[in-house]
Order: sequence, then structure tokens, then C-alpha cells
Amino acid sequence: MAERTETDVSRPSALPSAKFTNRNRDAQSLLDLGSDEYLDSVEEEWNKRVDAEIDTLVEGMVDLVSLASVGEKDKFRIALEAFQAESRAESMVRAANSLLSIIHSMKLLLLLSDETQIANLRDTELNTVQEEKEEARKKVAGILNDLFKPSELRPSA
Repeated sequence: MAERTETDVSRPSALPSAKFTNRNRDAQSLLDLGSDEYLDSVEEEWNKRVDAEIDTLVEGMVDLVSLASVGEKDKFRIALEAFQAESRAESMVRAANSLLSIIHSMKLLLLLSDETQIANLRDTELNTVQEEKEEARKKVAGILNDLFKPSELRPSA
């Protein structure tokens, strides 16, 4: 039987709504998953967000390089390229800020989740060690009782 691990991941629940969209169904299906599957789906969502922002940065950089052509240009062409470069730079700044926000959120998730997970592992290990200590103490007490019994009470071999 495969061991099923449980985690301390918070699962936001959907508020009642008059609109039923695919998003509500997706959120409900996420809530119905086991811990491992839920964490995998959350990880996939984070990866998609990061990939989208990275794509925005890469496309922006490609566009900026293509706009940086050298040659004869009139004032209209220069103004047009300056506007395009500025709008591309703004979208790249938004993507970079979004990436920083994602990184900050991931750090917080890691820190908060790890602390709870470490505490749970510590408590589990402490309970296991205490149980083993009690079993060893009972075993030693039994052996000492057998050793210190008067010889006439001992069964003869």
C-alpha cells in the first residue's frame, strides 16, 4: 500500500458566486486532489506564470535589438522607434516586477511551509525516540529483574 503524505498547504476555498465558469470548476477540482497532486498542480501554475514573464522579457529584448538598427532615418521614423522602444521597455519592467513578486511569494511559501514541515518532522521523530526509549527501559528492567532474582526463584535450566 502506497504511503500517502499530507502537507500543510493551505487550500483556498471558492466563495459562492452566481457565475459558474471553468475557473470555478478548476478550483474545485484542485480542492478534490490529494496533497501530492495538489502541490504538483500549484507548482505547474507557478511555472506557467514564470514562463510567461520570461517570454515577455525575451520578446521585449528581441524587439529592442531589432529597433536599434543603424541607418538613414527621418524624424518620424526616429520618433516611432522611440515610442516602440519605450512601450516595450514598460512591458519589460512590468514583467520584471511581476517576476520579483513571484520570487517573493515563492520565498514566503518556502519559509512558511518549511517551518511547519520541519516542526512536524521533529515532533514525529521525538515521539518515535521516546517510544523506543520506553521499550528499551522496559526491556532493561525485565533483564535486571531476572538477574537479581534469588537463585531459588529462577527456573533451572
